[in-house]
Amino acid sequence: MTRSRAIAYATEYFDSGAFLADLTRRVAFPTESGLPERRLDLHAYLGQEIVPAAARLGATARIADNPGDGGPLLIARRHEADDLPTVLTYGHADVVTAEPHRWRPGLDPWRVTVEQDRWYGRGTADNKGQHTINLAALEQVLRARGGHLGFNLVILIETSEETGSAGLSEFCTRHRDELAADLLIASDGPRVAAGRPTVFLGARGSAGFTLRVALRDRSYHSGNWGGLLRNPATVLASAIACLADGRGRILVPALRTPPIPAAVRDALAVIQVGGGPGDPDIDQDWGEPELTAAERVIAGNTLEVLSLAAGNPDTPVNAIPGEAHAHCNLRFQPGTDIAGLTTAIRAHLDDHGFGMVTVEPGGVMHASRTDPGNPWVQFALASLERTEGSPPALLPNLGGGLPNDVFTDQLGLPTIWIPHSYPACAQHAPDEHLLAPLARQALRLMAGLFWDLGEHAGAGQS
Repeated sequence: MTRSRAIAYATEYFDSGAFLADLTRRVAFPTESGLPERRLDLHAYLGQEIVPAAARLGATARIADNPGDGGPLLIARRHEADDLPTVLTYGHADVVTAEPHRWRPGLDPWRVTVEQDRWYGRGTADNKGQHTINLAALEQVLRARGGHLGFNLVILIETSEETGSAGLSEFCTRHRDELAADLLIASDGPRVAAGRPTVFLGARGSAGFTLRVALRDRSYHSGNWGGLLRNPATVLASAIACLADGRGRILVPALRTPPIPAAVRDALAVIQVGGGPGDPDIDQDWGEPELTAAERVIAGNTLEVLSLAAGNPDTPVNAIPGEAHAHCNLRFQPGTDIAGLTTAIRAHLDDHGFGMVTVEPGGVMHASRTDPGNPWVQFALASLERTEGSPPALLPNLGGGLPNDVFTDQLGLPTIWIPHSYPACAQHAPDEHLLAPLARQALRLMAGLFWDLGEHAGAGQS
Protein backbone atom coordinates (compact mmCIF):
# COMPACT_ATOMS: atom_id res chain seq x y z
CA MET A 1 0.00 0.00 0.00
CA THR A 2 1.08 3.59 -0.54
CA ARG A 3 0.64 7.09 0.85
CA SER A 4 -1.61 7.96 -2.08
CA ARG A 5 -3.85 4.99 -1.23
CA ALA A 6 -4.31 6.25 2.34
CA ILE A 7 -5.26 9.69 1.04
CA ALA A 8 -7.60 8.10 -1.51
CA TYR A 9 -9.32 6.13 1.26
CA ALA A 10 -9.79 9.34 3.25
CA THR A 11 -11.24 11.08 0.20
CA GLU A 12 -13.58 8.16 -0.44
CA TYR A 13 -14.74 8.29 3.19
CA PHE A 14 -15.84 11.88 2.62
CA ASP A 15 -17.26 11.48 -0.89
CA SER A 16 -19.30 8.41 0.04
CA GLY A 17 -21.27 10.34 2.67
CA ALA A 18 -19.76 8.35 5.56
CA PHE A 19 -18.21 11.44 7.15
CA LEU A 20 -21.50 13.33 6.97
CA ALA A 21 -23.29 10.35 8.54
CA ASP A 22 -20.78 10.15 11.39
CA LEU A 23 -20.94 13.88 12.00
CA THR A 24 -24.74 13.93 11.88
CA ARG A 25 -24.95 11.20 14.47
CA ARG A 26 -22.48 12.93 16.77
CA VAL A 27 -24.00 16.39 16.51
CA ALA A 28 -27.31 14.91 17.67
CA PHE A 29 -25.87 14.39 21.17
CA PRO A 30 -26.72 17.56 23.17
CA THR A 31 -23.33 17.73 24.88
CA GLU A 32 -23.58 21.19 26.48
CA SER A 33 -21.03 21.12 29.26
CA GLY A 34 -22.39 24.33 30.77
CA LEU A 35 -25.66 22.61 31.71
CA PRO A 36 -25.50 20.12 34.61
CA GLU A 37 -28.42 18.14 33.21
CA ARG A 38 -26.31 17.18 30.17
CA ARG A 39 -23.81 15.09 32.13
CA LEU A 40 -25.41 11.82 30.97
CA ASP A 41 -25.27 13.01 27.36
CA LEU A 42 -21.55 13.69 27.71
CA HIS A 43 -20.99 10.16 28.99
CA ALA A 44 -23.21 8.70 26.26
CA TYR A 45 -21.23 10.47 23.53
CA LEU A 46 -17.98 8.97 24.74
CA GLY A 47 -19.47 5.52 25.18
CA GLN A 48 -21.52 5.33 21.99
CA GLU A 49 -19.24 7.22 19.61
CA ILE A 50 -15.61 7.39 20.76
CA VAL A 51 -15.26 3.93 22.31
CA PRO A 52 -16.31 2.23 19.02
CA ALA A 53 -14.12 4.62 17.01
CA ALA A 54 -11.14 3.73 19.21
CA ALA A 55 -11.92 0.03 18.85
CA ARG A 56 -11.80 0.35 15.05
CA LEU A 57 -8.28 1.70 15.54
CA GLY A 58 -7.34 -1.28 17.67
CA ALA A 59 -7.15 0.90 20.75
CA THR A 60 -8.41 -0.07 24.17
CA ALA A 61 -10.58 2.69 25.60
CA ARG A 62 -11.90 3.49 29.02
CA ILE A 63 -14.09 6.29 30.35
CA ALA A 64 -12.86 7.87 33.57
CA ASP A 65 -14.44 10.18 36.10
CA ASN A 66 -13.26 13.76 36.21
CA PRO A 67 -11.19 14.51 39.34
CA GLY A 68 -12.69 18.01 39.41
CA ASP A 69 -16.23 19.18 38.80
CA GLY A 70 -16.15 18.62 35.03
CA GLY A 71 -17.52 15.86 32.85
CA PRO A 72 -15.96 12.46 32.14
CA LEU A 73 -12.83 11.87 30.08
CA LEU A 74 -11.78 9.06 27.75
CA ILE A 75 -8.34 7.53 27.30
CA ALA A 76 -7.62 4.98 24.57
CA ARG A 77 -4.25 3.37 23.81
CA ARG A 78 -2.87 1.38 20.90
CA HIS A 79 0.67 0.03 21.38
CA GLU A 80 2.55 -1.38 18.39
CA ALA A 81 6.18 -1.46 19.54
CA ASP A 82 8.42 -0.08 22.26
CA ASP A 83 10.85 1.42 19.75
CA LEU A 84 8.19 3.45 17.92
CA PRO A 85 7.20 7.02 18.79
CA THR A 86 3.85 7.65 20.44
CA VAL A 87 1.37 10.23 19.20
CA LEU A 88 -1.19 11.71 21.59
CA THR A 89 -4.28 13.11 19.89
CA TYR A 90 -6.82 15.20 21.77
CA GLY A 91 -10.32 16.54 21.22
CA HIS A 92 -13.34 17.66 23.20
CA ALA A 93 -16.84 16.26 22.94
CA ASP A 94 -18.62 19.13 24.68
CA VAL A 95 -20.12 22.19 23.04
CA VAL A 96 -21.25 25.61 24.21
CA THR A 97 -24.90 26.18 25.04
CA ALA A 98 -26.93 25.66 21.87
CA GLU A 99 -29.42 28.58 22.17
CA PRO A 100 -31.75 27.20 19.45
CA HIS A 101 -33.98 30.30 19.57
CA ARG A 102 -31.11 32.38 18.15
CA TRP A 103 -30.45 30.18 15.12
CA ARG A 104 -31.75 31.14 11.68
CA PRO A 105 -35.19 29.69 10.82
CA GLY A 106 -34.82 26.22 9.35
CA LEU A 107 -31.69 25.39 11.36
CA ASP A 108 -31.54 23.13 14.40
CA PRO A 109 -28.34 23.02 16.48
CA TRP A 110 -28.79 19.28 17.08
CA ARG A 111 -29.31 18.38 13.43
CA VAL A 112 -26.78 18.77 10.62
CA THR A 113 -28.38 20.88 7.90
CA VAL A 114 -26.56 20.92 4.56
CA GLU A 115 -26.76 24.12 2.54
CA GLN A 116 -24.32 23.81 -0.35
CA ASP A 117 -20.81 23.91 1.18
CA ARG A 118 -21.99 24.83 4.69
CA TRP A 119 -22.96 22.10 7.15
CA TYR A 120 -24.78 23.68 10.08
CA GLY A 121 -25.05 22.28 13.60
CA ARG A 122 -23.64 22.81 17.08
CA GLY A 123 -20.25 21.14 17.24
CA THR A 124 -19.75 20.77 13.50
CA ALA A 125 -16.74 23.09 13.77
CA ASP A 126 -16.03 23.03 17.50
CA ASN A 127 -15.04 20.27 18.06
CA LYS A 128 -16.93 17.19 16.91
CA GLY A 129 -16.19 17.77 13.24
CA GLN A 130 -12.50 18.29 13.94
CA HIS A 131 -11.84 15.21 16.07
CA THR A 132 -14.04 13.12 13.75
CA ILE A 133 -11.70 14.09 10.89
CA ASN A 134 -8.61 13.05 12.83
CA LEU A 135 -9.99 9.74 14.07
CA ALA A 136 -11.26 8.88 10.58
CA ALA A 137 -7.91 9.77 8.98
CA LEU A 138 -6.17 7.43 11.42
CA GLU A 139 -8.61 4.68 10.49
CA GLN A 140 -7.93 5.11 6.78
CA VAL A 141 -4.16 4.95 7.35
CA LEU A 142 -4.60 1.79 9.40
CA ARG A 143 -6.60 0.32 6.54
CA ALA A 144 -4.05 1.38 3.91
CA ARG A 145 -1.14 -0.04 5.88
CA GLY A 146 -2.78 -3.41 6.40
CA GLY A 147 -3.59 -3.07 10.08
CA HIS A 148 -0.57 -1.07 11.24
CA LEU A 149 -0.04 2.62 11.94
CA GLY A 150 3.72 2.55 12.31
CA PHE A 151 3.53 4.44 15.63
CA ASN A 152 1.86 4.07 18.99
CA LEU A 153 -1.33 6.02 19.63
CA VAL A 154 -3.01 7.59 22.65
CA ILE A 155 -6.43 9.24 22.36
CA LEU A 156 -7.67 11.73 24.96
CA ILE A 157 -11.18 13.17 24.69
CA GLU A 158 -12.51 15.48 27.38
CA THR A 159 -16.01 16.85 27.91
CA SER A 160 -15.38 20.13 29.75
CA GLU A 161 -13.28 22.25 27.40
CA GLU A 162 -16.02 24.81 26.85
CA THR A 163 -16.24 25.40 30.59
CA GLY A 164 -12.50 25.84 31.09
CA SER A 165 -11.31 22.21 30.91
CA ALA A 166 -12.21 21.63 34.55
CA GLY A 167 -10.21 18.75 35.99
CA LEU A 168 -8.06 18.21 32.87
CA SER A 169 -4.82 19.35 34.48
CA GLU A 170 -5.24 17.13 37.54
CA PHE A 171 -6.38 14.22 35.38
CA CYS A 172 -3.28 14.43 33.20
CA THR A 173 -1.07 14.61 36.27
CA ARG A 174 -2.69 11.52 37.76
CA HIS A 175 -2.52 9.58 34.48
CA ARG A 176 0.84 10.81 33.23
CA ASP A 177 2.05 7.27 32.48
CA GLU A 178 -1.01 6.40 30.40
CA LEU A 179 -0.69 9.67 28.48
CA ALA A 180 3.07 9.42 27.90
CA ALA A 181 3.89 10.34 24.29
CA ASP A 182 6.46 11.99 22.06
CA LEU A 183 4.20 14.68 20.63
CA LEU A 184 0.64 15.96 20.53
CA ILE A 185 -1.26 16.27 17.26
CA ALA A 186 -4.70 17.78 17.73
CA SER A 187 -7.23 20.03 16.03
CA ASP A 188 -9.28 22.94 17.29
CA GLY A 189 -9.84 26.57 16.40
CA PRO A 190 -9.78 28.12 12.93
CA ARG A 191 -7.29 28.32 10.10
CA VAL A 192 -6.03 31.78 9.18
CA ALA A 193 -8.29 31.53 6.11
CA ALA A 194 -10.66 28.89 4.81
CA GLY A 195 -8.49 27.90 1.87
CA ARG A 196 -5.14 27.88 3.64
CA PRO A 197 -4.09 24.90 5.76
CA THR A 198 -2.67 26.12 9.04
CA VAL A 199 -0.48 24.86 11.88
CA PHE A 200 -0.36 26.57 15.24
CA LEU A 201 1.83 25.61 18.18
CA GLY A 202 0.07 26.85 21.29
CA ALA A 203 -2.37 29.41 22.58
CA ARG A 204 -2.54 32.78 24.21
CA GLY A 205 -3.55 32.60 27.83
CA SER A 206 -6.90 33.80 29.07
CA ALA A 207 -7.59 35.29 32.50
CA GLY A 208 -10.98 36.55 33.61
CA PHE A 209 -11.68 39.15 36.27
CA THR A 210 -14.63 41.24 37.41
CA LEU A 211 -14.59 44.90 38.35
CA ARG A 212 -17.34 45.84 40.75
CA VAL A 213 -18.50 49.14 42.25
CA ALA A 214 -21.02 48.36 45.00
CA LEU A 215 -21.92 51.64 46.71
CA ARG A 216 -25.49 51.17 47.98
CA ASP A 217 -28.03 48.42 48.39
CA ARG A 218 -30.67 50.26 46.33
CA SER A 219 -31.16 52.89 43.63
CA TYR A 220 -32.08 56.52 44.32
CA HIS A 221 -34.10 58.96 42.20
CA SER A 222 -31.72 60.92 39.98
CA GLY A 223 -33.79 64.09 40.24
CA ASN A 224 -33.72 64.09 44.03
CA TRP A 225 -30.17 62.85 44.54
CA GLY A 226 -28.27 63.52 41.30
CA GLY A 227 -25.16 65.55 42.00
CA LEU A 228 -25.00 64.33 45.59
CA LEU A 229 -24.48 60.61 45.14
CA ARG A 230 -21.55 59.04 43.34
CA ASN A 231 -22.78 57.09 40.29
CA PRO A 232 -21.22 53.60 40.30
CA ALA A 233 -21.56 53.25 36.52
CA THR A 234 -19.66 56.49 35.94
CA VAL A 235 -16.97 55.38 38.39
CA LEU A 236 -16.72 51.98 36.71
CA ALA A 237 -16.48 53.45 33.21
CA SER A 238 -13.69 55.75 34.36
CA ALA A 239 -11.89 52.87 36.09
CA ILE A 240 -11.98 50.80 32.90
CA ALA A 241 -10.64 53.78 30.96
CA CYS A 242 -7.62 53.91 33.25
CA LEU A 243 -6.86 50.24 32.48
CA ALA A 244 -7.22 50.53 28.68
CA ASP A 245 -7.57 53.71 26.67
CA GLY A 246 -10.09 54.62 23.99
CA ARG A 247 -8.02 52.88 21.33
CA GLY A 248 -7.66 49.59 23.15
CA ARG A 249 -4.10 50.11 24.40
CA ILE A 250 -3.39 48.56 27.80
CA LEU A 251 -2.29 51.18 30.34
CA VAL A 252 -1.25 48.84 33.17
CA PRO A 253 2.49 48.25 32.65
CA ALA A 254 2.47 44.70 34.08
CA LEU A 255 -0.30 43.64 31.65
CA ARG A 256 1.29 44.92 28.46
CA THR A 257 2.71 42.62 25.78
CA PRO A 258 6.05 41.06 26.79
CA PRO A 259 8.93 41.23 24.28
CA ILE A 260 8.04 39.17 21.21
CA PRO A 261 10.69 36.55 20.32
CA ALA A 262 12.33 36.96 16.93
CA ALA A 263 11.14 33.54 15.74
CA VAL A 264 7.55 34.54 16.50
CA ARG A 265 7.89 37.86 14.66
CA ASP A 266 9.44 36.09 11.68
CA ALA A 267 6.61 33.53 11.51
CA LEU A 268 3.95 36.24 11.68
CA ALA A 269 5.60 38.47 9.07
CA VAL A 270 3.90 36.52 6.28
CA ILE A 271 0.53 36.07 7.99
CA GLN A 272 -2.46 38.11 6.87
CA VAL A 273 -5.48 38.19 9.17
CA GLY A 274 -9.05 39.02 8.23
CA GLY A 275 -10.40 39.80 4.81
CA GLY A 276 -12.29 36.55 4.37
CA PRO A 277 -16.02 36.05 3.72
CA GLY A 278 -17.93 36.84 6.92
CA ASP A 279 -14.91 38.40 8.64
CA PRO A 280 -15.45 41.82 10.26
CA ASP A 281 -13.50 44.83 9.03
CA ILE A 282 -10.34 45.25 11.10
CA ASP A 283 -10.03 48.54 13.00
CA GLN A 284 -6.56 49.61 11.96
CA ASP A 285 -6.31 52.23 14.70
CA TRP A 286 -7.21 49.81 17.51
CA GLY A 287 -4.71 48.11 19.80
CA GLU A 288 -0.98 48.50 20.22
CA PRO A 289 0.23 50.79 17.40
CA GLU A 290 3.74 49.31 17.26
CA LEU A 291 2.42 45.82 16.47
CA THR A 292 1.23 44.50 13.12
CA ALA A 293 -2.31 43.19 12.81
CA ALA A 294 -1.11 39.58 13.05
CA GLU A 295 1.05 40.39 16.08
CA ARG A 296 -1.83 42.14 17.87
CA VAL A 297 -4.15 39.14 17.69
CA ILE A 298 -1.60 36.32 17.94
CA ALA A 299 1.47 37.64 19.80
CA GLY A 300 0.04 40.52 21.82
CA ASN A 301 -1.80 41.03 25.09
CA THR A 302 -5.32 42.45 24.89
CA LEU A 303 -7.75 43.54 27.58
CA GLU A 304 -11.42 43.11 26.72
CA VAL A 305 -14.63 44.15 28.46
CA LEU A 306 -17.02 41.24 27.94
CA SER A 307 -20.07 42.71 29.64
CA LEU A 308 -20.93 45.93 31.44
CA ALA A 309 -24.03 46.43 33.56
CA ALA A 310 -25.73 48.86 35.94
CA GLY A 311 -29.38 49.31 36.76
CA ASN A 312 -31.77 47.64 34.34
CA PRO A 313 -30.22 47.88 30.86
CA ASP A 314 -33.43 47.01 29.00
CA THR A 315 -35.86 49.22 30.93
CA PRO A 316 -33.89 52.09 32.45
CA VAL A 317 -35.52 54.33 35.03
CA ASN A 318 -34.52 57.77 36.30
CA ALA A 319 -32.50 56.46 39.20
CA ILE A 320 -28.85 56.32 40.22
CA PRO A 321 -28.03 52.60 40.44
CA GLY A 322 -26.51 51.26 43.60
CA GLU A 323 -24.07 48.93 41.91
CA ALA A 324 -22.23 48.43 38.61
CA HIS A 325 -19.98 45.65 37.39
CA ALA A 326 -17.96 44.62 34.36
CA HIS A 327 -16.72 41.16 33.43
CA CYS A 328 -13.32 41.49 31.78
CA ASN A 329 -10.75 39.26 30.15
CA LEU A 330 -7.02 39.50 29.52
CA ARG A 331 -5.60 37.53 26.60
CA PHE A 332 -1.91 37.18 27.33
CA GLN A 333 1.38 35.80 26.04
CA PRO A 334 4.04 33.69 27.73
CA GLY A 335 6.16 36.00 29.85
CA THR A 336 3.20 37.83 31.38
CA ASP A 337 3.16 37.70 35.19
CA ILE A 338 -0.36 36.35 35.28
CA ALA A 339 -0.05 35.32 38.94
CA GLY A 340 0.22 39.01 39.75
CA LEU A 341 -2.78 40.05 37.63
CA THR A 342 -5.12 41.03 40.46
CA THR A 343 -2.36 42.74 42.41
CA ALA A 344 -1.29 44.78 39.38
CA ILE A 345 -4.85 45.90 38.62
CA ARG A 346 -5.51 46.71 42.26
CA ALA A 347 -2.39 48.86 42.53
CA HIS A 348 -3.13 50.68 39.27
CA LEU A 349 -6.70 51.48 40.31
CA ASP A 350 -5.52 52.72 43.69
CA ASP A 351 -2.91 54.95 42.07
CA HIS A 352 -5.65 56.54 39.97
CA GLY A 353 -8.08 57.12 42.83
CA PHE A 354 -10.40 54.15 42.29
CA GLY A 355 -10.14 52.48 45.67
CA MET A 356 -13.90 51.85 45.70
CA VAL A 357 -13.59 49.48 42.71
CA THR A 358 -13.11 45.87 43.77
CA VAL A 359 -11.25 43.33 41.63
CA GLU A 360 -12.51 39.74 41.69
CA PRO A 361 -10.25 37.14 40.02
CA GLY A 362 -11.72 34.59 37.63
CA GLY A 363 -10.53 31.50 35.82
CA VAL A 364 -7.13 31.30 34.13
CA MET A 365 -5.99 29.29 31.11
CA HIS A 366 -2.22 29.66 30.85
CA ALA A 367 -0.28 30.72 27.78
CA SER A 368 2.11 28.28 26.10
CA ARG A 369 3.70 27.57 22.76
CA THR A 370 6.11 25.11 21.14
CA ASP A 371 9.30 26.39 19.50
CA PRO A 372 8.67 26.81 15.75
CA GLY A 373 12.09 25.21 15.14
CA ASN A 374 11.16 21.95 16.87
CA PRO A 375 11.93 18.97 14.55
CA TRP A 376 8.41 17.57 14.90
CA VAL A 377 7.00 20.92 13.77
CA GLN A 378 9.19 20.94 10.68
CA PHE A 379 8.21 17.34 9.97
CA ALA A 380 4.50 18.18 10.11
CA LEU A 381 4.88 21.26 7.93
CA ALA A 382 6.73 19.25 5.30
CA SER A 383 4.07 16.54 5.30
CA LEU A 384 1.19 18.96 4.87
CA GLU A 385 3.03 20.74 2.06
CA ARG A 386 3.66 17.40 0.35
CA THR A 387 -0.07 16.67 0.30
CA GLU A 388 -1.32 20.14 -0.62
CA GLY A 389 1.54 21.32 -2.85
CA SER A 390 1.98 24.61 -1.02
CA PRO A 391 3.31 25.47 2.45
CA PRO A 392 0.76 25.80 5.24
CA ALA A 393 0.53 28.92 7.37
CA LEU A 394 2.52 28.62 10.58
CA LEU A 395 1.22 30.45 13.64
CA PRO A 396 3.34 30.39 16.81
CA ASN A 397 0.09 30.24 18.74
CA LEU A 398 -3.64 30.67 18.41
CA GLY A 399 -5.13 34.00 19.47
CA GLY A 400 -7.80 32.20 21.50
CA GLY A 401 -7.45 29.94 24.51
CA LEU A 402 -6.84 26.19 24.65
CA PRO A 403 -5.51 23.89 27.39
CA ASN A 404 -2.22 23.63 25.51
CA ASP A 405 -0.21 24.26 28.67
CA VAL A 406 -1.41 20.93 30.09
CA PHE A 407 0.42 19.17 27.27
CA THR A 408 3.53 21.38 27.09
CA ASP A 409 4.10 22.06 30.78
CA GLN A 410 2.72 18.98 32.51
CA LEU A 411 3.29 16.25 29.94
CA GLY A 412 6.37 17.87 28.37
CA LEU A 413 5.19 17.47 24.78
CA PRO A 414 5.75 19.49 21.64
CA THR A 415 2.27 20.46 20.47
CA ILE A 416 1.11 20.66 16.86
CA TRP A 417 -2.43 21.89 16.22
CA ILE A 418 -3.90 21.58 12.74
CA PRO A 419 -7.31 23.34 12.70
CA HIS A 420 -10.11 22.18 10.43
CA SER A 421 -12.34 25.24 10.66
CA TYR A 422 -12.18 28.85 9.48
CA PRO A 423 -12.63 32.28 11.09
CA ALA A 424 -16.26 32.81 10.02
CA CYS A 425 -17.54 29.38 11.15
CA ALA A 426 -19.65 30.99 13.93
CA GLN A 427 -18.30 28.72 16.66
CA HIS A 428 -19.80 29.68 20.04
CA ALA A 429 -22.53 31.57 18.14
CA PRO A 430 -25.79 30.79 16.37
CA ASP A 431 -25.52 29.10 12.97
CA GLU A 432 -22.22 27.32 13.66
CA HIS A 433 -21.10 25.44 10.58
CA LEU A 434 -18.34 23.40 8.96
CA LEU A 435 -17.19 24.03 5.39
CA ALA A 436 -17.45 20.81 3.41
CA PRO A 437 -14.51 21.47 1.02
CA LEU A 438 -12.32 22.34 3.99
CA ALA A 439 -13.29 19.11 5.79
CA ARG A 440 -12.54 17.07 2.67
CA GLN A 441 -9.14 18.69 2.32
CA ALA A 442 -8.46 18.22 6.05
CA LEU A 443 -9.12 14.48 5.81
CA ARG A 444 -6.55 14.22 3.01
CA LEU A 445 -4.00 16.30 4.91
CA MET A 446 -4.35 14.29 8.11
CA ALA A 447 -4.22 10.96 6.30
CA GLY A 448 -0.99 12.09 4.65
CA LEU A 449 0.47 13.25 7.94
CA PHE A 450 -0.41 10.08 9.84
CA TRP A 451 0.95 7.99 6.97
CA ASP A 452 4.22 9.91 7.03
CA LEU A 453 4.50 9.48 10.81
CA GLY A 454 4.35 5.73 10.33
CA GLU A 455 6.61 5.69 7.27
CA HIS A 456 9.32 7.83 8.86
CA ALA A 457 8.65 7.26 12.53
CA GLY A 458 12.05 8.44 13.68
CA ALA A 459 12.31 11.48 11.42
CA GLY A 460 11.08 13.93 14.01
CA GLN A 461 13.02 12.62 16.96
CA SER A 462 15.88 14.70 18.20
